[in-house]
Amino acid sequence: MTKHEGVPYLDLSKEFNSLKEEWFAMICEDGARGSWILGPNVHAFENEVAEFVGTRHAVGVANGTDALYLSLRALGIGPGDEVITTPYTFFSTSEVIDMVGATPVFVDIEADTFNINPALIESAINSRTRAIIPVHLFGNPVDMTAINAIADRHSLAVVEDAAQAFGAQHDAKRVGSMGTTGCFSFYPTKVLGCYGDGGLLTTNNDEIAEAVRKLRNHGAAAAFQHDEVGMNSRLDEVQAALLRLKLKSLDKNIASRQRIAGLYDDRLSKLEITCPSRPANGSHAFNLYTIRSSKRDAVRQALMDNAIGNSTCYPLPLALQEVYQHLDYTTDDFPVSVALGSEVVSLPVFPDMTEDQVDRVCQVIEQVVV
Repeated sequence: MTKHEGVPYLDLSKEFNSLKEEWFAMICEDGARGSWILGPNVHAFENEVAEFVGTRHAVGVANGTDALYLSLRALGIGPGDEVITTPYTFFSTSEVIDMVGATPVFVDIEADTFNINPALIESAINSRTRAIIPVHLFGNPVDMTAINAIADRHSLAVVEDAAQAFGAQHDAKRVGSMGTTGCFSFYPTKVLGCYGDGGLLTTNNDEIAEAVRKLRNHGAAAAFQHDEVGMNSRLDEVQAALLRLKLKSLDKNIASRQRIAGLYDDRLSKLEITCPSRPANGSHAFNLYTIRSSKRDAVRQALMDNAIGNSTCYPLPLALQEVYQHLDYTTDDFPVSVALGSEVVSLPVFPDMTEDQVDRVCQVIEQVVV
């Protein structure tokens, strides 16, 4: 790699070229039989994910946001209820709480894992609390042992937001298998991503699975028979076919992400930089490799000057954004989330990333941070 060559934040071109022949053949099969919606690839993918994650059921939906929303609908959560979650995540996590008419209650995060702090959850629980939505952020699994212990004590549902962590593990269990439901996004940037939108819900609860299957298809129990008002949220055959192919190599791809993360660690941990933590009893899927630095803005400017992709996720905690001003939170309520807003930057990490590319990213950062 030449000195001035850039590095993309994500490059899926090699992956696409390796998959396109088999994927296109599967699409042609769909066309020949005329099955595009809730067809054999969707059903096969649901079964394969259920086996991979370790749950009784997996239900394909249109996107990760719908998986979260339909979880809350199936649980009967609505107006007057409260749901505890993290302020340091993508908006959809809290958005769906409002969409069902409930109220989000935000709890700050741990500085090392970027995940919701279990030690702060119990004090936020009251008679209106119905569920907890922990987020396995950046691919780092939440301490689900602690979360489930709290939920059990207070008879709460647990909706795992595993959008960024497909394949990650806690205590030898895959994320998405430890809560009441698990919710996944297959947006192209995810660990398991399609080439469009897609999502999926996992559960061991037969009634929840059946409810979501109805709700995703306009609340239909059978053709033209509607038990309730649902929505159109169906994973299509084209994306399901691709996801089936990509699932076969998922563990290998996660291992590549972990290897790249290790290369970053070796170089960047010698600088005044905090590298991502690893779970003590699990495995990080590294959907993102996110560092902390007091010189974040200078680091990011150097990366951009050298055409190196990067991202600053969640600069303002959700609880402090305009949409939630009526909840009357202040910066004092979320010291960790607020601090991270000015300190974190996510670096390129994808399975086909080369060591030369990692080296180039590190070279640029080393020019700024010592």
